[in-house]
Amino acid sequence: MSGSIFCNFIAGEWVEGNKGAVNNISPADSKDIIGLYAQADQAQTEAAISAAKAGQLEWQKSGLEQRYSVLMAIGDELIARKDELGELLAREEGKTLAEGVGETYRSGQFFHYYAAEVLRQMGETADSVRPGVDIETRREPVGVVGIITPWNFPTATGAWKIAPALAFGNAIVWKPANQVPASAWALTEIISRQNLPAGTFNLVMGPGAEVGDTMIHSKGINALTFTGSLETGRKVAAATAMNLVKCQLEMGSKNALVVLDDADLDNAVECAVGGAFGGTGQKCTASSRLIVTEGIHDRFVDAMIERMKKLVVGHPLKAGVHIGAVADARQMEQNLAYLALAKKEGGTLAYGGDTLKEDTDGFFMQPALFTNTTNQMTINREEAFAPIACVIKVKDYQEALDTLNDTNFGLTGGICTTSLHYATDFKRNAKTGCVMINLPTAGTDYHVPFGGRKDSSFGPREQGTYAKEFYTIVKTTYIRA
Repeated sequence: MSGSIFCNFIAGEWVEGNKGAVNNISPADSKDIIGLYAQADQAQTEAAISAAKAGQLEWQKSGLEQRYSVLMAIGDELIARKDELGELLAREEGKTLAEGVGETYRSGQFFHYYAAEVLRQMGETADSVRPGVDIETRREPVGVVGIITPWNFPTATGAWKIAPALAFGNAIVWKPANQVPASAWALTEIISRQNLPAGTFNLVMGPGAEVGDTMIHSKGINALTFTGSLETGRKVAAATAMNLVKCQLEMGSKNALVVLDDADLDNAVECAVGGAFGGTGQKCTASSRLIVTEGIHDRFVDAMIERMKKLVVGHPLKAGVHIGAVADARQMEQNLAYLALAKKEGGTLAYGGDTLKEDTDGFFMQPALFTNTTNQMTINREEAFAPIACVIKVKDYQEALDTLNDTNFGLTGGICTTSLHYATDFKRNAKTGCVMINLPTAGTDYHVPFGGRKDSSFGPREQGTYAKEFYTIVKTTYIRA
């Protein structure tokens, strides 16, 4: 921090932005100015990449216990400060205080998990087909990793990319979404105090059109991991391919929750409400499609409406609030456009969808439930990233499965049923990267792989031990004694 400006962190130093600074304003209260955050330009981004290259050469020589201690210390501090940093997160992103605190705690767990993974880095040996020759395989750092993260999980998404990158000996250049710089800066400040060579970790805040574009076209980055929209993801893939840079993408989704006639109705409703409206519906794992068989359809819709009436929308820091603020004016405008389009295409707005006035000047929206929708409607084809759920009535399980798979996305898919037969068939035939049975589609663990299929994901999986496929390179050594 320099004076009143929260600075970028490049080559081990806090530096002001060549493009000035921008105000970070809470979406829940336009009078809540969280801070003034520096904006980097192309030159500073290139400087960060050069610094990372130099820092990585030192960091890859670090001992395992040094890496372990660094990651544990970061995790310890995130968890110890979960209330403070969770409140900061809630203020700038708009999610509820409970969600902000939970995200911060989970972020600490990512660092703890990968601290343990540091000590599990084991190679393999094999006999050669040639007599007298031994073979060893081991994993080495990929080098400089570019990280571009979205606004909806500003701490957690950064954590689950940064932690494995550091654990496996890489250096980092991190560009967070420009809507949520405070959480990124807070995490960077913690990292800046650790025993890392200068340049190992760099934070470059700024517009995607300049900072992000410089990163994805850079020949100095060895691997780039991105979470964001499908449209931008395609641009990232094309740009990195030109330089043969390793690429990992997590993009859009259009997740569905199937509710069968034999489902426990109360549990199905809780799964649908939690999956569709948690985090104001601004989750890549949100269940925006609710595919319901005809025998339970009417009871499910009635129960959903009654449950939604109990949801409290309001300022994220207020007690008793279930749904916080929409991320910003642009997102609110998009939400309302999808509501209007769903009505125009023939959907019935069964409940909600109103914009709400609170004590503060912010972006608040009542969660919406549509019925009488089909899987071909735009609202069921495109990712709205909104607290909007659409019910699609189907005849039976097979039609439900076919409807769930009829999308160009494939991140998560869920089913509510008491039938072992249907549950088993579903987990084998749902064309998604994650399957949830009698659980919300939103909500994943940190020690297992995460990712999707089709247009939802590209490249190696994130999280768990599978992260090493992206953050390391395999080297095979042949030895004649």
